[in-house]
Amino acid sequence: MKDAKEFWKTLLPRVKAERLILGFSLVLALLAALAGVHVLVILPFWIAFAVAILNRSIPSEELPPPVAATAVEEGRDPLIPVLNALDMPVLVIGPDETVLFQNFAAEKAFGTIPAESYLSARVRSPGILDMVRETIATGKTHQIEHAERLPTDAVYIVRVAPAEIGRGDKSQRVFLLTYRDISQARRIDRMRSDFIANASHELRTPLASLRGFIETLQGPARNDAKAQEKFFGIMHEQVTRMSRLVDDLLSLSRLELKSHIAPDETVDLVPLLGHVRDGLAPLARELDVEISLDVPNTPVVVKGDRDELIEVFENLIENACKYGQEGKKVDVRLTAGGEAQAEVTVADYGPGIPAEHVPRITERFYRVNVEASRSKKGTGLGLAIVKHILTRHRARLLIHSELGKGTVFTVRF
Repeated sequence: MKDAKEFWKTLLPRVKAERLILGFSLVLALLAALAGVHVLVILPFWIAFAVAILNRSIPSEELPPPVAATAVEEGRDPLIPVLNALDMPVLVIGPDETVLFQNFAAEKAFGTIPAESYLSARVRSPGILDMVRETIATGKTHQIEHAERLPTDAVYIVRVAPAEIGRGDKSQRVFLLTYRDISQARRIDRMRSDFIANASHELRTPLASLRGFIETLQGPARNDAKAQEKFFGIMHEQVTRMSRLVDDLLSLSRLELKSHIAPDETVDLVPLLGHVRDGLAPLARELDVEISLDVPNTPVVVKGDRDELIEVFENLIENACKYGQEGKKVDVRLTAGGEAQAEVTVADYGPGIPAEHVPRITERFYRVNVEASRSKKGTGLGLAIVKHILTRHRARLLIHSELGKGTVFTVRF
């Protein structure tokens, strides 16, 4: 029955297209009948004419496409710009699991999928395929979380839902397969968890030391003046370390709250760098390091927050003095001319940083050498604070390091 309907839907437009020839043939048949010509004589001509009509090519717009394609095209045409405007990948799937359409985001994420390709030929995830088949069978919406490893790590919420396109008897049920990228949210969650774990660990160590020393002072060392003096000194160091850590955590929280607000004040970097060098002079003498400052004779003005920029250069120069102590020298140079960008470079001549660590040293609590960092009273948050401040100032931090030759930090405004 369905094939018969398809036959008549295909035949009628052809007959309509040949209506002039058909009408002329009917007139000839009528004249032949009046002239007494038997119908069997003209029957072969009618058969040939019917075959010619069926085989003749007519304009494609006069031929109705198959029912499924008609419904997809008519229902989809106004939706194509909408689907292409979405930033999430969308695939339109037919009831036979073929891909009828993919938007630009899907093409960018997964490559071009030829029309009428089977979904299973392009999607290898059994979970997604089973979900699609269940939705096709039941008509119910489903979603799962799916992780991709290639070409890059990505996590998606994959959802499939039924939809009707087309109108009236030309409507067809299709299924929308959407991919919502939650990779960034997952990374933020992981960073938050790591941050809490690291902060807890950093605070637990000095707290455990304080507890141990207090118990000792209350017990065996109750009357030992020499031990008390020693333990009180260590306890003071641990309390100072916790204080620095809490201060840095508060600084990070404050910076995150206003990271989207660029400073609108102006700051002259020449006197600011001089102020930072003078403030760190006692530390440099203690470490036997010389801080040399090279600045222009004219003002170099940038938009920024003075206190925050002082914190940036204090962190960078202090790190250079501590971790580049072997080189005995730290060079601080400010360059700017005409319309050129202002740049501040802080160079040490210490052991340098291994290349695999350079991309991560601005992460919170990331240390190249944990013991060395703690021995130099670092909290592991200094460069993270620097990065956040420079982001707020719309500036960049560039890091170049060579083993055995030292490290250069460049702040480019």
